[in-house]
This record gives sequence, structure tokens and C-alpha cells, in this order.
Amino acid sequence: MGEFEVHRVRFFGLVPAGVRCLACQPRGTRLALARTDGAVEVYNFAANYFQEKVIPGHDSRSVEALCWAAGDRLFGAGLNGEVTEYDLARLCAARSVDGCGGPIWSMAANSNGTQLAIGCEDGSVKLFQVVPGGIEFERNLDRRKGRILCLSWHPSDTHIAAGSIDILRVLDVSSGQTVQRIMVNYHVQKVKRECIVWSIAFLSSGTIVTSDSFGRVQFWDRERGTLLDSHTVSTSAVLSLAVSEEEDSIIVGTSTGATYQFQLLLVKAGSLEKRWVRTKPFQHHTHDVRAVAHSSTALISGGLDAQLVIRPLMEKMQKKGYDAALRKFTFPHRRLVSCARKARLLLFQFSQHLELWRLGSTDETGKDGEVLPLCRMPEHLVQLKSKGPEHIYCSCVSPCGSWVAYSTASRFHLYRVQYEGNGVSVKKVPKMPKLLLPAYQLQFSSDSSSLFVASARGSVHVLQLLEPGGCKHQHTLRPPSGSPEAVYLLASSADGHWVAAVSGDWAIHVYNLKCFKHHCSVPTYSCAVTAVAIHPVTNNLVIAYSDQQLFEFSIPEKQYTAWSRTVQSCGLHRVWLERDSPITHITFNPKNPSHILLHDIYMFCVLDKSLVSPWPLPDNSALLMNQGTLKQLPETARKRQLHAFKICKKFQPLLFADLLDEKCLVMVERPIMDIKTQLPAPIQQKKFGT
Repeated sequence: MGEFEVHRVRFFGLVPAGVRCLACQPRGTRLALARTDGAVEVYNFAANYFQEKVIPGHDSRSVEALCWAAGDRLFGAGLNGEVTEYDLARLCAARSVDGCGGPIWSMAANSNGTQLAIGCEDGSVKLFQVVPGGIEFERNLDRRKGRILCLSWHPSDTHIAAGSIDILRVLDVSSGQTVQRIMVNYHVQKVKRECIVWSIAFLSSGTIVTSDSFGRVQFWDRERGTLLDSHTVSTSAVLSLAVSEEEDSIIVGTSTGATYQFQLLLVKAGSLEKRWVRTKPFQHHTHDVRAVAHSSTALISGGLDAQLVIRPLMEKMQKKGYDAALRKFTFPHRRLVSCARKARLLLFQFSQHLELWRLGSTDETGKDGEVLPLCRMPEHLVQLKSKGPEHIYCSCVSPCGSWVAYSTASRFHLYRVQYEGNGVSVKKVPKMPKLLLPAYQLQFSSDSSSLFVASARGSVHVLQLLEPGGCKHQHTLRPPSGSPEAVYLLASSADGHWVAAVSGDWAIHVYNLKCFKHHCSVPTYSCAVTAVAIHPVTNNLVIAYSDQQLFEFSIPEKQYTAWSRTVQSCGLHRVWLERDSPITHITFNPKNPSHILLHDIYMFCVLDKSLVSPWPLPDNSALLMNQGTLKQLPETARKRQLHAFKICKKFQPLLFADLLDEKCLVMVERPIMDIKTQLPAPIQQKKFGT
């Protein structure tokens, strides 16, 4: 693997926003997630749970509810009182309609996705018709006092159950009238505080399931309005609830961070009578579990600790293996850090500002694993604040450190940064070219003379940077057959001849920058692309996919390389393929062309192509050990374990890694405990023996 001097960076103060709500696509493969900062994310189950789409947040657009309708159309609603449809191709809010009932607390779609019901602050339930190009207000249902905190349609679409404070109601959709009114605290004596119905589900049998602020999961008879069963699962609130499509399993989330599964089981063998039984408790979160979802094969939960937890249902698994593993996602599947190698600067992206830092340095040398003292401390040079309510989509710093660019939904900003002694001056570039915004990814050329701007409909804008501080639009690159999807990944070659663009339909197009023409397309693959990079010597395009496969494509020859064909014929190691964190960055060592450097959240890897031949890739019987484990083996055993994958797991969670020069690496970590110290204190639970 070789020895590197490592700059271990832990001053990136990122605190991911908590999870506010979840929505599984009915009979689909996608999960929509909304965070407390208004950001919306889409995960693809079929692409190894890859976070394939991100719509950044907006200060005036909170998202209290998400739902899918009419197949693949995604809607959100929040406290600004609007219902918003999201454009998943252009990754932005497409259109909004005022609900005319004050803040919206809940929203649900009927079984065929043709109608939306919203629950408002003024106590009304409103119906909207889903039509091509938007939604249209249909009518109001019976309005009563008290905000509507949760909604659920009966599978027959004839009735809607609505939860409020101390009460739940059943409304007839055709007449709009309340046909049942249930006081959730009627059977409790001496109640001194109100009971908030946080979540509700309407089963096809007519049973209504509620979760409330008293820590109860209750089952109600719709016809009689009576309590069928009650389970107290927590001393604090049960905040969320979701039911499986077969209606034989329920997951609930509490304010203590615990989740529970209920199953509909036979009372005894040979009997037809069934009861809901609390079967499985889980403690994967530290804070409120505000959102849960139930897919066909997994229990999904999201908490204010920013974690998305996916726990497969073992009874649904055909065999034990990778698909049966628990998954936790805290950080985005995209880079929030960019590096100016020549200037040794790092640019950190937050939701509404950027931070530019200069790395520290040392004059000392030492042995492997030794921590060296710094002669110059890391320095915070610049903070750029984004004006307005829009959050930042993407950002980048040039390799020379003299240019910084970022984009929001409606604005693109370019700054010239100059360093004068110990001072730094930042000047905004005026009169920017009019581009199709937002920009989804930014990439400077290796010589800092050009800026590539990823745009909608598969296009890439090429901007020429001018001295002392300006730019002009050179060309717009477009795929020959067009694309409805936005470009979300870019890679440019060191010689300035090529740029590769990856769009949301997972197509990879390569363009010739000398003539500004489309050069070729990489053969399509069935998984999402998570990272791409062009080798500085060979101009081979290295591609990482969400199923952990690696490909190498020769741009000059327009075909996969012999090494790539060897890898695919031999197959990658089972442990490598079973990783649940996607590769987010690929880079190279120009002094050692056979080395490919890549990383995910939990590991940094140097892939040595020279060891594939004559040494084969490790097969499944070999141990895919990290370098720390290998060092503890005797010399003879170490040689027997020699293979192409040199893995280091010392740096976690690893948000960014790059090569500053042939012997120097920078690693940006964000320890989970550092994040938790900045979160509100969780609800304290009494533990046995304390």
C-alpha cells in the first residue's frame, strides 16, 4: 500500500438534519425521505438503497408529510400551508398549491393515487384531485375544531380516519360528513393532560390503529367506536406508525428512540382467531423516531439523530446473506467537501454557507502510525454565506484555490479568491452568463482555466475563467439522444481533452473538449453510478456502481479495458460486494499509475492493478483484511494474503479522502459522537441496575 503522510481533518462541523417523514412508493422500489431542514431525498431499493436524488431544503418550506401518487409522482406538504409537487428529473419543487387551511400537518393519497387528502390547522380535511400537470382542489370534508395531525384512507377509498387532540374521527368521503367520533381518553380516569393522536392507520377490516402521546398503540372498532385492544409500549410518546401492505405487521416509533414491531398472530394452533402481539423491540436511535415505513421486506425508521435505519424482515428473506443485513445511513451519498490540491485548501459545504480552510503543516518526520506535531495550525480563511432562503445544491474550489463556485435553486455564484500575505480577499464575479439553473454538480478543470456546470436535461455548460476575475460561456454539451434527467456527477481529464457526465437515468456520456462534441457513451448498467474519475495518464474512466462493482472504460478506444474484463470474469470478493456504503470518491496517484484510490464512509482503499496479474484477485475463500490486521501477521502469512485490495478502516466516518501529492493524503472525518453532542438531550430512560 505504501506510506502516506495523512492530514486527519476533524473540524468539518457538519450536523445532518433529522428525519421528519418517510413514504414508500406503493408497489415500487423507492423510498422518499424529508428532513427537518426541508430537504427531500429519494432512495432506490433496487439500486442497493442508493440515495439517487436529493432536493435541497428551503427555509420557508418545511415538510411535514410526503406521499406518492399516480405512480411515481411525489408530493409534500408542510407548515407553509402549501402542497408541493417535486420534479424528480430536475430535482426541484415543480409547483405548489395553497391548501387554504393554514399549516398542513398531514397528507395521504388514496389507494389508486388519484386523490390527496390534507389535514390542516383549522380542523378541515380537504380533497385534491391529482391531474396531469398538478393538483386541483375538489372539496372540503366536515370541519371540526382542532388541527388534523394525521390521516389515513380506508383501502376501499370510501372513508378517511383523522387524528387530532383527544379525538379521532371517521369521515365519509362521498358525503363529507363525520360518521364516527371517538374520544381516545374516554376510558381513562382523572386525565390531567391532553392526548395527542400522532399517527393513524385504517385497516381493510375496519379496525383503526392509533399511536398517541401517552405511549399507547390502540386498536378501535370503526362501526361501534369502541376500543378493541391497547398496548402501552413506552412511558413517553409513540410518534409514528406504519402498516405492511398485507396488514399483518405494524412498526411504531417512540420519542425514546425505540421502535417496536407488532404482528397479527394466531391465538393458538388450530384456531382462526388472531390478535396483535408486540413481538420485536429495537433500539437503533438515540432521539425521537418521527417517521417509520413498512416495505415488503423491511422495517424502516428515521430519527432526529439523522439516522435512516433499514432492518430487513428475516421471515421475508430467501436466505441469510447481504440482503438480510441491518443498514444505517447518516451521511449523504455525495461529496460535501472539495479540495484545492495545489493550494492545500478544503472547501466545506453546509446548507447555507461555505467554509474555506487551509490545512496545517509539519516539519517533522516519524514512523508508521505516529502523530506528528504541527508547526502551523489549520486556518479558517473564508466563510461565504448564501443569501435568501434557498439551500446550496453544490459547490467546488479550483485546484489552484483561486476560484470558488456554488449554486442554489435560482442563483449561481462565482468568486475570485486572492491571497496576500496572511490576508485573503474575496471578490464576486459580476455579470455571470445566464444558465439553466440549478446547477447539480460543479467541476473545475485541472489547470483551473474552465468550469463545468452540470445542468438539467443531461446538459453540461462549459465556462471559461478569465483573469483577473471573470468568465464567459463557451459551449453547452448535450447527449445526442437527449435526456429528461439532470446530470449529477462530473469527471474531467487532467489533459483537458475529456469530460464525462452521469445523468439521473444512469447514462454516462463522454465529450471531447477540443471540438465540443459527443465522443461516446458507456454501455448501460443496471445500477446507479456512485463515483467516476478519469485516469490522468491513460484517460481511462473508472466507474463505481451502487452494487459495489468497478469498471474501467477506455475513452480513446471506446471500450472496456482488458483489466476491467478480467475483473468482471473473475468476480470481486464477496466481502467487497456486501458493503452497504457506496463509493463516493475516486482519485489516482500520477506517480504510480497502477494505483486507484477510492473510499466510502467506512474504508479507504488503494486498488493496485499491478497485483491482478500475475496474482489473481482474491477469491471468496481468501480473507479480505484491512492493513491494520495484516500488520499483525507474520511475514510469511502476510505474503500469502497479498492481493490487489489494500484496505484501511482507521478513518471513520470518512466523508472525503484525496491525494495532495504522491506521498500526502487528506482524510476528512465526522465522528458520530461529535454530532450527538450538538443534538438536544434525548429522553432519559431508567436502566436496570442504575
